[in-house]
Amino acid sequence: MNEREKKVKSILITQPPPEPGKNVYEEMAKKNKLKIDFRAFIHIEPLTAKEIRKQKISFPDFTAIIFNAKNAVDNFFNIAAEMKVEMPPDTKYFSINESVSNYVQKYIVPRKRKMFHGKGTEKDFLTLCKNHSGEKFLFPCSDIRKPSIPEFFEKNKLNMRECIIYRTVSSDLSDLKEVFYDILVFFSPADIKSLYDNFPDFVQNNTRIAGFGESTQKAILEHNLILDIPAPAADSPSMLAALEKYVVRANSEKKG
Repeated sequence: MNEREKKVKSILITQPPPEPGKNVYEEMAKKNKLKIDFRAFIHIEPLTAKEIRKQKISFPDFTAIIFNAKNAVDNFFNIAAEMKVEMPPDTKYFSINESVSNYVQKYIVPRKRKMFHGKGTEKDFLTLCKNHSGEKFLFPCSDIRKPSIPEFFEKNKLNMRECIIYRTVSSDLSDLKEVFYDILVFFSPADIKSLYDNFPDFVQNNTRIAGFGESTQKAILEHNLILDIPAPAADSPSMLAALEKYVVRANSEKKG
């Protein structure tokens, strides 16, 4: 028996609260009588126009813009408006999935030949970009981002330039100092950084830690924390599935 599989009563998801009706953890909480709270450990701060100009990048010089998140869409068009930059009408927009692509339409009039999106996976999205190798791509992104997109463009000798348009910063979590949860659920290395920015003397003890994705799991282990619940896994494609399997085992009657 795994001695760390102790009964679970409370879980903290280190993300913003979901929109009404979109809480995928709600059913699990009811079924297993759990308290599940949400709290974003990080937030976004846009760069100023002055900081953008220091990067010596002119948005209209690029024929295609890459968006891998809705945050990138908002910050790109907001800073463009602040700088009084108008994108050429033939600019193409490549979004990682249909949801992000639809979100771009908040800011532009969609045209069939300039809106492209992947089918949901990063691999499919990158293949889509490769199929348009003649474009001059701009990748508006955070100061903290996965290296997979720029690495792919470099490997395939595609014309792409990154532009940092917002920062990912640690949120103030001081009100959680005396609050304890059985499980903390992390989704990015920035979440782990925020934990230690707020609580430099954090000691794990019996707190179980769940981590989604390789980079998050690496950050957990680099801080000498015990990764109790990794996701995705062969039998748990999502964090929800991984948590539910763990809770069912830990809260079984055999374990009291």
